[in-house]
Amino acid sequence: MTAVSDVRHVLVLPDRESAEEVAEALGERFGLREEPQLVRDALAGEDDAEDAQWLVVLRDEDGRLDAGELDEFVAEWEGWREDP
Repeated sequence: MTAVSDVRHVLVLPDRESAEEVAEALGERFGLREEPQLVRDALAGEDDAEDAQWLVVLRDEDGRLDAGELDEFVAEWEGWREDP
């Protein structure tokens, strides 16, 4: 039986608009097999949507995505990639 790794990349963006743009551009640039997941990450104790970061979660079971390329890519939107 072959083990399936559950590798994910989490990209952190400053706002929803940036996260949506990144999610769309990721498919075009990296040829993703499935849609990235968008997640609102409210800061602790904050209810205001303006104080929320947005996460773009990518599954990468095959390890096709290069972490350095993702770092450079998401930096174009003032975001960053979280290390696992």
